[in-house]
Amino acid sequence: MPYFVAPDGCRIYSETFGDRGPRLLLIPGLGGDGRFWNGVVDELRGAFRLTVVDHRGAGRSDRPDGPYSIGRISADCAAIAALHGEPLHVVGHSTGGTIAQTLALDYPDIGLSYTISSSWARADARFHTLFRARADLLEAGLAEAYQRLTDVFGHEAAFLDEHAERLEAAAKAARAALAPLAVTAARVRMLLDHDRLDDLGRIERPVHVIAGDADILTPLYLSQAIAAVVPGSVMTLLAGAHFHPKDRPRQFATSIRHFIEEVSI
Repeated sequence: MPYFVAPDGCRIYSETFGDRGPRLLLIPGLGGDGRFWNGVVDELRGAFRLTVVDHRGAGRSDRPDGPYSIGRISADCAAIAALHGEPLHVVGHSTGGTIAQTLALDYPDIGLSYTISSSWARADARFHTLFRARADLLEAGLAEAYQRLTDVFGHEAAFLDEHAERLEAAAKAARAALAPLAVTAARVRMLLDHDRLDDLGRIERPVHVIAGDADILTPLYLSQAIAAVVPGSVMTLLAGAHFHPKDRPRQFATSIRHFIEEVSI
C-alpha cells in the first residue's frame, strides 16, 4: 500500500523501487514531493531497494492544517522506515537533510548511514531573512512569484534557459500545486526552528555530507558546518545549484553508490 496512516490520521505517501541490494530511504527537500528523486531512482533502482517518501503537507500525502515541524515529519519517516523491519541507508536533500539529522539523533536504530545533502544544522541571519521572505510571499497569495524565485534559487542559469517553457508553465500552475498556501507557508516557517548543530557530534553511524558548488539557497558553508562537527564524516562537493540531485542525477547517484560501497565493506 502506498499510504502509511500516521497516529493523527494523516496519510503519508511512499513508493518502493528495486528488488535487490542495500535498502535506501530517499527524503526530498522543502517541496516535499518524492518525484524530485525520479532521476536518481532511475540510476539506482537496479542495485538498490529504494523507498521514496512524500512529506505530510506536500506531494501526494495529505495536507492537514498543521502544526508542521521537522520533528513531526521525521516521525512519519521513521515509522515508514520501521515498516521494512531492518535498518537502511538514509539520504535526505535540503529539508530532507534536516530530517536525516533528526532520524540519526532521535531514531538511531533506523539508519545504517546518513547522507545529508545541501542542508543546514543551524539557520543563520541570511537563512532566516530568505526563508521568512519566501513564507511572506505565500501568505500574501503570491504563489507564482514564490515559484519563480524557487527556480532561480534552485537551478543553474543554463538549466533555466534550457527549460524556460516548462518552468513558466510550472509557475503559472503554482497556486494549485502549492495549495493550501497557508500549509506551504507553515512548512517554510518550520525550517527556521531547526537547530541540531550542537547535537550532531553524537551521531555514531557513517555520515556523508554533500554540497553543490553553485548552491545559493543553502550555500557550501552550511554543509561545511555539519561536516565539521560530525566525527568521521565524509564531505563531497558536486557540480550544480541547489537542485543538483534533480538536475544532475547521475553524478548524485554515483556519489551515493560510492559512499554506501565504502561503508558496507
